[in-house]
Amino acid sequence: MSDAGNSELPGLHVTIDDVVLQPQPMVPEGSPHCFAYFITIHNDSKVPVTIKGRKWVVRESNGEITAVEGDGVVGEFPHLRPGESFSYNSAHVFASSRATAVGSYIGHDDQNRTVVVPIPPFEMVANDQ
Repeated sequence: MSDAGNSELPGLHVTIDDVVLQPQPMVPEGSPHCFAYFITIHNDSKVPVTIKGRKWVVRESNGEITAVEGDGVVGEFPHLRPGESFSYNSAHVFASSRATAVGSYIGHDDQNRTVVVPIPPFEMVANDQ
């Protein structure tokens, strides 16, 4: 999903509400660090927007880079009228004890113009390093 040629919509923004290291029993062997993150997409613009997809880049402290790209957000295509927001949580599992994520959501406004909603960079850090 390319975001080339698309534009940001003033008032449409993302907040990282929390990042939580999950307890050890909840993570797979070989990837001992599972981080849950809580995100809100805010539509403080003057037009309705539907989020159609996302693209993330996650960089681990061991040098591994993972791109995550797909349709929707946690299986949904949130339609946000002016003043509305959409909150959700998801998780990433890593072998490293530190990772940084950054990305964007891709959506369409009510005139079917493509808009990009940047996801601010955030860190996921385990205290066992």
